[in-house]
Amino acid sequence: MYVIGLDIGGANLKAADSDGAARSMLFELWKTPELLQSGLQELLTSFQRPDLVAVTMTGELADCFSTKAAGVDHILTAVEQAVPGVPVLVWQTGAEFLPTEIAREFPLLAAAANWHALATWLGRMIPDQHGLLIDIGSTTTDLIPLKNGLPVSEGLTDVERLLSGELVYTGGRRTPLAMLEKCVPLRGQVCPLAAEYFATTADLYLLMEEVPESPEDVDTADGRPATRANAFARIARSVCCDINELSETEAIEMAGWLAARQQAQITEALTQVLSRMDDLPQTVLISGSSVFLAEKIARSHPQLAQAMITNVAEIFDRSISDAACAFAVARLAAERVQISRADIG
Repeated sequence: MYVIGLDIGGANLKAADSDGAARSMLFELWKTPELLQSGLQELLTSFQRPDLVAVTMTGELADCFSTKAAGVDHILTAVEQAVPGVPVLVWQTGAEFLPTEIAREFPLLAAAANWHALATWLGRMIPDQHGLLIDIGSTTTDLIPLKNGLPVSEGLTDVERLLSGELVYTGGRRTPLAMLEKCVPLRGQVCPLAAEYFATTADLYLLMEEVPESPEDVDTADGRPATRANAFARIARSVCCDINELSETEAIEMAGWLAARQQAQITEALTQVLSRMDDLPQTVLISGSSVFLAEKIARSHPQLAQAMITNVAEIFDRSISDAACAFAVARLAAERVQISRADIG
C-alpha cells in the first residue's frame, strides 16, 4: 500500500511518502485559508496517487479560524477535496489514527498532534531506554520525554504543553527578535528593541554564519532574500537604524546576545522537563529544520553531559528530516494497515 503523510501547519505544508520521498513548501494558511486545497494539490504533484493519506496538523491554531474545531474541519475538508476518493486517517494524541468524521467530533485530539506522531515514530530507535526528543523548527520547540520508546509527556494540548515546558514557542527562523528580549546591550547602554516585525531569528543565525545564505528564500521579515547582508540590514532596523548608523560588528554582537537569550529560554524549559523525569535521558534525539540549535542546547546542558546525542538529520535524507512529522505519520499509517491486514488474514 502506498501511503502519503501530510503535516499541515500555519506557515508550511509538508508531505512525505512511506518510501522516503518528501517535499515541503511555504504556505501562509492564515492569509489564504481558501487556497489550502489548491496548495495541497500543488504539494502532491511530485507524488503518485496514494492508496491512503495520513494527516497531522498544527494549522488549526491559525487566527483565520474562530476555533480549533473550525480549523480542524477546514483542514480535513481541504485534504479530502485535494485527494478525492482516497481514504484519509488523522493522527491523534491517543496514539491512534481516526477517520475524518471522528476527528471532527473530537477536534482537540487531532489538533497539534504532529509532535506526538514524531515522538512515537522516533522513539522506536531507543525501545529500552529513557530518552528525550528535542525538535526545533522554524517557529516552535518540542521537548518530549521518552520511556521505553514511547512519549510520556505531561501535556497533550498546546496550552498544557506550554505550561509543562514541553512546548516553547520559539524557533530558529520565524520568531521576531522582540519576542526574545525587550532590550539589547548597545554602545555601553541598554537599547530597547522596536516591537515590530523588522527581523527574526533566521537573521541572527544568518549574520552569525550558523546557517547558510539562501538567496532564493524571500520568506523573511521584509521580503528580501535570506542573505547575510540583508540580515544585517534587518537587524539594524530592529533598533531603528539603517546600515549607515549601525556597524556590522555591533549587529553581530547584538545577534550573539539575542541568540544566547533564545537558547537560555529553551534551556530553562528543558530543565523543567528533565526535573520531572524518573531518570536522566540516556539518548537525546534531535531533529527539525533548526536541528543545529537543538544540538547546541543538548550539548551545553549539564544534565545531558553523559547522554548520547543522535541527530536524526544524519540518519535520514535532509528532505525527510525537514518533513519528519509527515514521514512519521506515513510510516505509522502504513504499519497500522499492514497489522490490520495480518490480523484479518
